[in-house]
Amino acid sequence: MSRAENLIHQLAASAVPFRAVGEITATASKIKWANTNDEFKYIDLASVDRATHAIGDTVVITAKDAPSRAQQVVRTGDVIFATTRPAQMRWAVIPAEYDGQIASTGYCVLRPDTSVVLTNFLAHILGTETFRQYIEANQVPGNYPSISDRAVRAYRIPVPPLELQRELVRVLDQLNALTSALAEELENEELARRNQYNHHAGLLLENADHVARVRFGDVATIVRGASPRPIQSFITTAEDGIPWIKIGDVPAGDKFITRTAQRVTPAGAAKSRRVVPGDFVLSNSMSFGRPYISKIEGCIHDGWLAISNFSESFIPDYLYYLLRSAPVQAEFAQRAGSGTVRNLNADIVKSVMVPVPPKSEQERIVKILDKFDALVSELSANLPAELKARRTQYEYYRDRLLTFEELAS
Repeated sequence: MSRAENLIHQLAASAVPFRAVGEITATASKIKWANTNDEFKYIDLASVDRATHAIGDTVVITAKDAPSRAQQVVRTGDVIFATTRPAQMRWAVIPAEYDGQIASTGYCVLRPDTSVVLTNFLAHILGTETFRQYIEANQVPGNYPSISDRAVRAYRIPVPPLELQRELVRVLDQLNALTSALAEELENEELARRNQYNHHAGLLLENADHVARVRFGDVATIVRGASPRPIQSFITTAEDGIPWIKIGDVPAGDKFITRTAQRVTPAGAAKSRRVVPGDFVLSNSMSFGRPYISKIEGCIHDGWLAISNFSESFIPDYLYYLLRSAPVQAEFAQRAGSGTVRNLNADIVKSVMVPVPPKSEQERIVKILDKFDALVSELSANLPAELKARRTQYEYYRDRLLTFEELAS
């Protein structure tokens, strides 16, 4: 029997005092921006990782550029809990390097009285299924459901003796650390597999000295999409609407466009760029440079490039692998420039030199890469399941270990 199971067995009949969170924690102070010219790290609702509970990306703010929600001064050991969806249920313990920095008012800041409740004991409580159900029952509905700080502080938690809290925290921290270590290991393993695939795919697709290389624009038609303005005026639910293709319409990891969430009117379609089944589209924005193959007739906006009339030179699957290969993607990125705004326009894509082997050779390469891609995808698909199993194990023990009967007063 594991240490966690032993503890569950020992605590099965335990009853402990319960206290409202607000009774055993203090609140954060508010910063007075008018009285300071200092710089601060700002913990916004996107700064906390939902899985690891670590504080990640933050920006530096001053009185001149501080968001209106940047108000709360946090201290080492504070526990912050996001009260508004979609960030809701994210929590973190403030580490020493964020002492005295600023958190969004989208967090309820809880400063535990450690003579009564340990910081990490409180933090683990905030992750439990029981607390999640309390949030669901007490949040204010709306486009972004939220729970008030007052409601969070009214939540009653078990407060066992500190010695027992320490042992529970030790076991749960250990389980959580094992889960985090596995997540890092699996991410590194998946990255290594993808890098290996990209390396070998690049060799197959690019390293053929005897194969003619041509300017892509000479063997395919490449044009930019077009958008009617304002687009919302042309969105329709009518049956004669034409599919309006957007990045979000393609499932993650897929290569085909088979359906769309929205349609545009025939008048809107006339002002857009049409694509037909078999055409490629290439994104120049969110999924920068990634190719997709349309299986439907539809319209694309000016965040896409359309690629057609390539059948004399390429079979579609070969062109798909070629466009997503590391060498071609690297050339796209280099030519599009660096910085926040990158412009992968039609002229850049036309100018890239690409190999055009005989179609029999293209078919041979596609068969190899199909098998390789399927193997890597299968291996990668198993990694989230393995990680989910470990997280489920942690959550199971956490919820069991932190469930107590309330001591009768």
